Amino acid sequence: MQALVEPLSDADATIQSMEDASPAKWHLAHTTWFWETFLLRDFAPDYSLYNQQYPFLFNSYYEAEGDRIARFSRGMLSRPSLQEIIGWRRHVDAAMEPLLEWMLERDDLAALVALGIAHEQQHIELLLTDIKHALFQNPLGPAMWDGSPVADETPQAGWYDHPGGIAMVGHDADQAGAGFAFDCEGPRHRVLLEPFALSRSLVTNAQWEEFVADGAYQTASLWLSDGWSWVRDQGVTAPLYWRDQAGSPEHFTHQGWQPRDPHAPVTHISYYEADAFATWAGARLPSEFEWEAIASAQGADGAATAHDPQSGNQLDGAEPPQPIGSSALFGDCWQYTRSAYLPYPRFAPAGGAVGEYNGKFMSGQFVLKGASCATVRGHSRSSYRNFFYPHQRWQFTGLRLAKDL
Repeated sequence: MQALVEPLSDADATIQSMEDASPAKWHLAHTTWFWETFLLRDFAPDYSLYNQQYPFLFNSYYEAEGDRIARFSRGMLSRPSLQEIIGWRRHVDAAMEPLLEWMLERDDLAALVALGIAHEQQHIELLLTDIKHALFQNPLGPAMWDGSPVADETPQAGWYDHPGGIAMVGHDADQAGAGFAFDCEGPRHRVLLEPFALSRSLVTNAQWEEFVADGAYQTASLWLSDGWSWVRDQGVTAPLYWRDQAGSPEHFTHQGWQPRDPHAPVTHISYYEADAFATWAGARLPSEFEWEAIASAQGADGAATAHDPQSGNQLDGAEPPQPIGSSALFGDCWQYTRSAYLPYPRFAPAGGAVGEYNGKFMSGQFVLKGASCATVRGHSRSSYRNFFYPHQRWQFTGLRLAKDL
């Protein structure tokens, strides 16, 4: 994460463009707070907090950890500086090294370390999407990195057909070598699917331009009631980060304003927009279970995994993320499903403060699948359940159509 903030000035790293987003240095500080609080403070002998005031500044939403600064005020923290936070991070990293050796002897500690790594990977993605939104507010269109986006790929035509039947979904914690998963990804359970098909390709910028040209943003019959109110109230006419300069279509990226690739997946759309496009296209959004059944190559009899969660256009290092339209199910953008983010049968949150991680957000949000170009490799899997409110679109969010058979 430290490498991601290297291109940023202290001012870049401090600004907060909206309440949904956080400053870049806050992300670095919050992940440092997580390691210091849940690992060093609770398990490292004789460890003392680096600064007694930092927990108030950099706790996010853990009620069990006490009071904290209001989320919308994070951008008011001109101090500590970015360099001071980097110094704190180095201190915590050094203190963690002996603890990591000790953790091999303790399963409870190893589980917390795995959660901390996954938590940090989430904030790497959030840092990238939040700073993109912040830089977008500047009329100069500043770039975080130099250069131009990678070349496009031609979308793959066709559909993945599924015969329907009983499918097993969710993370199987009892399976040998199952690996890490968040609590909300399980327990594994059965669902009944009707025959359906899932598109092999993501909806592209060119297809979305047809949607716009057809007057879809002015056609009430395509939209959910809340979506139509949102379109009118917010004056929405296109995906976030789009503009047309003298007839030249562009979009804002981490490399500043760039020509819009017609073959690349459309991104930065809301659930409302995704649902309206599916209606316009004579299709629908998939359920999260349909998407997962295809991603895990599960027919009615439950076949072995065939779609590699590590494939596709995902983040390998400190570099600009850019959707390119690969043929993989994973890695270009998070894909909307029509499934509400709710607990699975027999779900129970973990005890203690870490039990606040996912379960308490199961209200009014929709599940997204597939990981994005800003997702760290190793942080995607078929069972992963990302979730956002229906109006939010600053993440790399797109869609893949489904239809009944």
